This record gives sequence, C-alpha cells and structure tokens, in this order.
Amino acid sequence: MTNPQPITPVLVYEDIEAAHDFLVEAFGMQSVGVNRDADGRPVHGEVRVGGAPIWLHRVSAEYELRAPSSLPAASGGLAVLVPDVDAHHEHARAAGAAIDSQPTDQPYGRREYQARDPEGHRWWFGTPNA
Repeated sequence: MTNPQPITPVLVYEDIEAAHDFLVEAFGMQSVGVNRDADGRPVHGEVRVGGAPIWLHRVSAEYELRAPSSLPAASGGLAVLVPDVDAHHEHARAAGAAIDSQPTDQPYGRREYQARDPEGHRWWFGTPNA
C-alpha cells in the first residue's frame, strides 16, 4: 500500500473538463480523469504531477468557491518543479498558456517562469540551478 500525499491542492474551475485537458496538454500533467454526475456534467477532475494529485473542483455557490477569472486578483498559485524549465516553457507557450514571465534565474536557486491557465490560476514552473 502506498502512502497518501499529505496535501492535495484543490483548484476551482468554471469548466473542469477544459481545465483538465489544458493542464495535461500545455503543462504536461498526468491525467487521472474527469468524474461526471448522473446528467453527464463534470463535477470533479484530477491531474497528477510527479505522483502528487491536484483536484479540480467545480464553481460552487454552496461552498463559496469561485474561479480566479471571476475575482479581481489572484491570492496564490502553485509552484511545480520540472526537469527542464526552458523546454517546459516553450511547450506551454506553444500550447497557448498565458506566460507572465520568461524563464529567469532566481536568487533563491531556481530558474523559473510564471504562467496562467485559461481560468487565471497562477503557476510557477522551475528547475533548481545546478
């Protein structure tokens, strides 16, 4: 039996299916799938990065959950380590990701860039400097 991840990020999306497909295609995440309700509407999605899950949750008035695209500013994002940040950046850019900053060496020991997915979630992708 494997140990569960101690933290599972939950990101809120208007369109779970489109978000799932974008994260897989543009950012290279592994698909776990999209769950649907009895009427066929997507209600939950999941992708993985290096074995760690990220849940994709629907917008919900009941739980007061909204996508960043409906808010005046973002309050956070996710930082993800990748093997080659420059190649990752090129792939994400070519797949239509909104690039907020180009790959740059940071004083804290990473080369990283910042991007947003179509619903406004902020992502920082980086590779530790050698």
